Amino acid sequence: MAEENTPNGVEAGAQPQVRMQILAQYIRDLSFENAVATKGAPQGEVQPEMTVQVSLDARKRGAEHQYEVISKFRVTSTNKGDNSTMFLAELDYGGVFHIEGVPEDQLHPFLMIECPRMLFPFVRRIISDLTRDGGFPPFNMDPVDFVALYRQELQRRAQAQTEAGAPADQRLS
Repeated sequence: MAEENTPNGVEAGAQPQVRMQILAQYIRDLSFENAVATKGAPQGEVQPEMTVQVSLDARKRGAEHQYEVISKFRVTSTNKGDNSTMFLAELDYGGVFHIEGVPEDQLHPFLMIECPRMLFPFVRRIISDLTRDGGFPPFNMDPVDFVALYRQELQRRAQAQTEAGAPADQRLS
């Protein structure tokens, strides 16, 4: 029995194989503010509390099958005692990806989950080095659950559209 192949070598009826390649990764924007150096050290006991905010953006590039994904991280350290800011680090880290074989209806979650997951180890190292070089202990960021982040964004958009009075069939587009 002969196998029937399509022109790209995939068996008829089979899912095309996903192909992802990182073409480039780069720091788009980076800033670090050491508030302790400018205002002076906090008085009394210092109990740092860290907050991390993450946002993502993805867009199609001009070349076929190429996408740019930007991960934005904002790390703030405050002193629990007096709620003063100790430092603020902001990093926009981008990657250019060549992606093939992902069905169109799954491309958006793929871009917003898998691509940032590939970039995260580099982001973590940059933030760690940045805080250490800024005069603080290195901050080793916990792994980010990009699936949960994606689901939260879908819920937020659905709620915003519901509040705006959009019909139900248009909510998750």
